[in-house]
Amino acid sequence: MIIDMHMHVDDIPALGWHMSAAQCVASMDEAGVHAAAIMTITDLPALNPKALELIAGACTEFPGRLYPFARIHPWYQDEAVRLLKLAISEYGFRGLKLHPVTSIAHPSGEDTLRLIRVAAEHAVPTLFHCGDEPMTTPLSIAPAAAACPEATIILGHMGGYFHVDEAIAVADRYPNIVLETSAMPYPDKIKEAVDRIGPERVIFGSDGPVCSPVLERQKVVLAGLTASQEELVLGLNAEKLLGLAS
Repeated sequence: MIIDMHMHVDDIPALGWHMSAAQCVASMDEAGVHAAAIMTITDLPALNPKALELIAGACTEFPGRLYPFARIHPWYQDEAVRLLKLAISEYGFRGLKLHPVTSIAHPSGEDTLRLIRVAAEHAVPTLFHCGDEPMTTPLSIAPAAAACPEATIILGHMGGYFHVDEAIAVADRYPNIVLETSAMPYPDKIKEAVDRIGPERVIFGSDGPVCSPVLERQKVVLAGLTASQEELVLGLNAEKLLGLAS
């Protein structure tokens, strides 16, 4: 089973963003992707206080295809923790998404660490936007991995365009870090990551439907992995992270 660990569903007319569950599934079908983790573009509860219901509804509409992640703003402190616990316990969310660009919350700030620890207590991973912007680079996120060794920290985009080597080095240092491949343009870096930290800690993502799952999957194909390595990266690792593995 091929699983995309990074897709978006949201509806923010003021920003001109409309990404429906049906759009996600259509782009997944085009790429031969069987299931995906979905999350909003905005941070709960700031712009979209009904984000949990939106994502949960999308997953109900497409059972077995879409799995929910909660994108939450750490600065809401107790309310952020309440929403994360509600998402996991009541709605069955499978992970936490954090985006330091939109929240301006530092990855190793105490409010952020508190959310990461709650996610870990409930055995779900934390997916960071990890790219080239301030507070999103791998070295900015590394202290969170060090402070929360019990947590699984996913570096979405594995460092973007200019911090990929840094992402691989950070993952090599911290065994609780997993690298996710979306919107990172170098297939050879996927191979390098697999060789250096192991195929069990690299996962496929597309950042769809904004980015093309077809193109993003092809990067993994072009990386030159063995059949068993590719199977892990494209699906088996994600099955474990989402709690789908038997």
